[in-house]
Amino acid sequence: MSCGISMVKYILFIFNLLCSICGILLIVFGALLFSNIHNVDDFTDALRTQQVPITMIVLGTVILLISWFGCCGAIRESYCMSMTYSILLFVLMIGQLALVVYMWLQKDKYLVIMGDVVEKAWERRTRRADYMDAIQISMECCGRSSYADYAFQGYFPPSCCKDTNNCRQETVYRRGCKQAFVEFWDRNSDIIKYTGLVIAAIEFVGFIFACCLANSIRNYRRRADY
Repeated sequence: MSCGISMVKYILFIFNLLCSICGILLIVFGALLFSNIHNVDDFTDALRTQQVPITMIVLGTVILLISWFGCCGAIRESYCMSMTYSILLFVLMIGQLALVVYMWLQKDKYLVIMGDVVEKAWERRTRRADYMDAIQISMECCGRSSYADYAFQGYFPPSCCKDTNNCRQETVYRRGCKQAFVEFWDRNSDIIKYTGLVIAAIEFVGFIFACCLANSIRNYRRRADY
């Protein structure tokens, strides 16, 4: 095998090894964020209220699968696996670009969806408060609209205060969770969009290398047949 093919092969292998690590990390962090599921009702609610960890798990799985094709194609010098990897990587890149464009053009609609996440968590707090507690702790907020939402019950949940052992009206978070959650995604939407573009550009470079490797393998085998 020529020196050029070997260099492309090793670059592609390292690239996919790093992608595999990123995919595994996404799956692990997504699984840690995902609440424990006890029955079908809990699973349905989790799908509705935990889009972020679910997206992380699905994306990590897809990246791991595609990276596996890339690593195997590079190690085995397989034209078929290299081309399969190229196609899958191209589809993933197009999907990410479509998501970035959606966030760019439909930002207001996206923020409404994020607000609905808090609404659903608030509605189901009487059965299980873990979703609402997680939002209140991470966003440092209290209640759906404000801490006054808990006035009817006469006390505040520990997740509404930094000092969970001394949660009272004087120490409770003042800001409502719906506002805090929407503002968080509003602030970070540009970071997400530009990060998506950078990742898509990296994937495009990987796509070019994979195509070059597949083409070099095919040409080498054709020459070897003569």
